Amino acid sequence: MKKTLAIVLAILIAGCWFVTLMGAGSFAPIKDQLKLGLDLKGGVSVVMEAQTDATGSELKTLMQQTQAIIEKRVNQMGLSEPVVTIEGDKRIRVDLPGADDADQAITQIGKTAQLQFVMADGTVVLDGSQVKDAGVSKNQGKSNISLDTGYVVTLEFDAEGSKAFKNATERIVNNQVTPTIEGMQANQIMIILDGQVLSNPGVSEVISNNAQISGNFTNEEAANLAILIRGGALPVGLEEVDTTTVGPTLGIDSLKDSLLAGTIGICLVIIFMIAMYGIMGLAADIALILYVLIVIWAMAAFGAVLTLPGIAGMILGVGMAVDANVIIFSRIREEVLGGKSIRVAAHEGFKRAMSTVIDSQVTTMIAAVVLYQLGSGPVRGFAMTLMISIIASIFTAVVITQFYLSIFSESKIFGNNKFFGIKEVQ
Repeated sequence: MKKTLAIVLAILIAGCWFVTLMGAGSFAPIKDQLKLGLDLKGGVSVVMEAQTDATGSELKTLMQQTQAIIEKRVNQMGLSEPVVTIEGDKRIRVDLPGADDADQAITQIGKTAQLQFVMADGTVVLDGSQVKDAGVSKNQGKSNISLDTGYVVTLEFDAEGSKAFKNATERIVNNQVTPTIEGMQANQIMIILDGQVLSNPGVSEVISNNAQISGNFTNEEAANLAILIRGGALPVGLEEVDTTTVGPTLGIDSLKDSLLAGTIGICLVIIFMIAMYGIMGLAADIALILYVLIVIWAMAAFGAVLTLPGIAGMILGVGMAVDANVIIFSRIREEVLGGKSIRVAAHEGFKRAMSTVIDSQVTTMIAAVVLYQLGSGPVRGFAMTLMISIIASIFTAVVITQFYLSIFSESKIFGNNKFFGIKEVQ
């Protein structure tokens, strides 16, 4: 029964690797499911510092709000897997894989959009926070607040904004507004973004849910404005302190070199384990192959971003997984040299080695958790990969290696010192 289960498990692991590399039906290969970081895909990395005197919990709240708004903005830029992280107390790093224009990225990320609708008597009707959505449409020239050509920005208000805009337009339609702003007529509402007047559309009817900003925009200008409005206003000003651009060619070359190095390293480890530990090495190799499978699929499932430090963390995890097996095999050898049979030595060796294996992995896990909590950017990617690797390492060493080793030790063919890479006891 155990032998059948072992064969089925080996076939299942091989099948999973095939699906991982080649895909199956609608299930895409792993290379299409893993998110690539800036250093592998190329793009722009921007570090900005908040201009505020706030401290403590107030500063923390401001930075979290700013991070959320920037994430919303960069997601609307259509870039693949942007990463926005807080560094230290006042800095925010924005990695934009796939971006090629650093100036445009900085403009769209850092601009503080202060949108206001103001009546002719100076009353502020609503602000950008009450705008539920913004989009772009072709100016059809059918509305009296649009120009005859170009594009317009369409606005949808939330419940509070709709109510405020409806009340304002009712006052205008009922001639209850006395102009106090020079150049404004009683039936106009001034649309202001960052102190700049975008438009002074006239109002002839009561409007509640939707409105338009016209300004003879091009499609690109209207789209950028809509992005800023949808992103809302940043709670603090941001100043650019560092910008790094990574070319896509350099990123692809780095990925190819890293994958080649990782493949060569794992193959050498597999050969070394068999050469040094015989059938025990084969059991470790099966566990190692499953370990790599678990790590890469866990990264895809958690949405982790694969970076060069992340690949380094994965390869380091391979070393730790092998190290756990080496500790176990050394214990088994000691038991055999102490005069015990292979079957008993395998059982006792595992039992004695477990505490050492668990202790070493736990201490590394503590270091990885600290790195993840205090680090940022690539450091956190490395820590995330290392934590996943440690969990997978413990599972494969404790469960898979032990399972196959117990089968080999009970085998009439393989259950002797020769196949276990141990010299005969004198």
